[in-house]
Amino acid sequence: MVFHGYKQNADDAIEAARSIPGVSAAWRVVSVQALHRFYSSGQKVVASWMTKQDRDETIEDNVAYVDRVVREEIDRLPAGSPHPPAIVFMGFSQGASMAYRAAVLGRHPARGVIALAGDIPPELKVVPGGHPQPWPPVLIGVGTKETFFTPERVAEDAAFLAARGVAHEVYRFDGGHEWTDEFRNAAGRWLAGLG
Repeated sequence: MVFHGYKQNADDAIEAARSIPGVSAAWRVVSVQALHRFYSSGQKVVASWMTKQDRDETIEDNVAYVDRVVREEIDRLPAGSPHPPAIVFMGFSQGASMAYRAAVLGRHPARGVIALAGDIPPELKVVPGGHPQPWPPVLIGVGTKETFFTPERVAEDAAFLAARGVAHEVYRFDGGHEWTDEFRNAAGRWLAGLG
């Protein structure tokens, strides 16, 4: 399940995910379109996962929406498919936060999270009593020229995961706030290692 970034759409995300080496042969790739659509300056339909306004309600709506999409995809699997299926939530930028939310707040257990150029949302770091799902292994991708997901934020996320005993890897690649072939290759190796 792949989540696009701000001012992107599901087509952008699925194209990026399908270009990960080995992913199309081993995984069913589903891209989730954010509910809040708008036109870009070029009149392309793009979307956003949320804004600061009504944040808690929007998070609930988004997680419930993703749960429905996952359930629909599970129901479409052919007979004889593994049950429950292995689900990896992957997101870029703002979509990385949604990948984390889907993995730990959603109803469907995750096998892993791939978060590219985006951080763990603050509400996941302070929820009393834990989360509905355990934290799965996490791959964090960050470019050496990244300006949004700063080294300090990367270190905070890694420290948070380490303190909770969550298996994680931070992969630094030559690039900025973007998908690169170097990161795609690293994500392909990481996915293959999930077994």
